[in-house]
Amino acid sequence: MKIAVLALQGAYREHEEMLAGLGAEVSELRKREDALQEFDGLVLPGGESTVQGMLLKKLSMFDILKEKIENGLPVLATCAGLILLAETISNDCQTYFQTLPVTVKRNAYGRQSSSFFYQGKIKDIGSFPMEFIRAPYIEEASKQVEVLARAEQKIVAVRYQNQFAFAFHPELTQDRRLHASFLDCCAHPL
Repeated sequence: MKIAVLALQGAYREHEEMLAGLGAEVSELRKREDALQEFDGLVLPGGESTVQGMLLKKLSMFDILKEKIENGLPVLATCAGLILLAETISNDCQTYFQTLPVTVKRNAYGRQSSSFFYQGKIKDIGSFPMEFIRAPYIEEASKQVEVLARAEQKIVAVRYQNQFAFAFHPELTQDRRLHASFLDCCAHPL
């Protein structure tokens, strides 16, 4: 199984290592030709959503990936990746793929110094270590979106069709269960 990881900026290497450790073939998306390849799943990592969005457009990958996502390509998005997928960003007029019917608040918990760890429950996974770094959270989700987890009463994990989006960084933990669940979705997409 081949998983493409957006490797323009942010915490992409940690995703690659985790996926490779689970037996997936990993390819990096750095230019238009990379996005044109065939792959079974896509990872949108944490980092700076504004920078990632700008580079996706500048490197002519944006429209290619948007079409693949709209056509059902499984996606695992963390932190900035969640912002890239969100239909609406409450505290920013800029939006990106708009394939996930949620409203997200950027940097919702504050600056980098406000980053924190939370041990929470994820639906069908159980207790899970959640690392929040300048994280967003989901203020509102449409009825079609399945809420997978909350932290401090805020929605921090969702699934919509083949899109999995997390406000935290599972790739920064030793727990591979979310990535394994994503690979299962890639093998058996909706």
